Amino acid sequence: MKYAGNKVVLIGTGAVGVAYAYALVNQGICEELVLIDINEKKARADVRDLNHCEAWAPSAVTVTFGDYSDCSTAAMVVICAGIAQKPGQSRLDLIQTNMGIFKDIVGKVMNSGFDGIFLVATNPVDILTYATWRYSGLPAAQVMGSGTTLDTARFRFNLAQYFGVATTNVHANIIGEHGDSELPVWSGAVVAGRSMHRLLEVNPEIKVALDEIFIQTRDEAYGIIEAKGSTSYGIGMALARITRAVLRNQKITLPISALLQGQYGHRGLYIGVPASVGRQGVGDIIELDLETEEQEMFDQSVATLKEAQAPFWPDIAPA
Repeated sequence: MKYAGNKVVLIGTGAVGVAYAYALVNQGICEELVLIDINEKKARADVRDLNHCEAWAPSAVTVTFGDYSDCSTAAMVVICAGIAQKPGQSRLDLIQTNMGIFKDIVGKVMNSGFDGIFLVATNPVDILTYATWRYSGLPAAQVMGSGTTLDTARFRFNLAQYFGVATTNVHANIIGEHGDSELPVWSGAVVAGRSMHRLLEVNPEIKVALDEIFIQTRDEAYGIIEAKGSTSYGIGMALARITRAVLRNQKITLPISALLQGQYGHRGLYIGVPASVGRQGVGDIIELDLETEEQEMFDQSVATLKEAQAPFWPDIAPA
């Protein structure tokens, strides 16, 4: 990797992109933020609006409108461009259109001489992160997706509401596809210092409520999209958290979309798993001690993703 600065280039300034940009400025995460979008008029207005945050931000972030040449000196390129999920659509329904968009975008980024970290948010995020890796030719460590960071945030919030504790006191992960085949890792969940196994041992009747909490978490996006057209704030904050981990070399474990190379018994696909995130990108992938049922659900999630992306990458063997 060439560049050690804190310059971020954001491609795509729709609802998700702007929410992410605002989170970066509001938290003072980077020093320079460049926006790229085909709707130049709207993106330039976003630049002006974001610059008006500087007086109250924790530190100055220089926000400008740019083009793909700006990627040459970027530490990170974050892709939020593409066709958004519509009411009634699954994330996998977006593959065909967004794959073509990504081939064009990633090609232009790499032609600039970019050698930093790609972070992908566009859905279906696992498949498009894999596409970014293949199209870019970069090492897998330099390409990651938002994975199940948003799903995990929703899960933690919903569990915190149920148990009446702070969200920060809930440690639990959603892994697998960022989509309908995702799964909760109940075996590793901890609420206010107590394991989920212990909580169920003491109060077995809560299992029904916990199952409902997972379903609510998994399907949360559908209700939000139906009501307001898109999800944006939650994923914007998730992307900002990943960006902070990279730029500040925090090496924190986050459930991102990372390339499996034998972990969990699989290889050759990007999928949401806990991994260390720092200045060099994706570090160690953390293999959770999944119970038999959890492993079976994870295997099914892998199969779902491989089947969906196989038409685009014939060298991917079915799960």
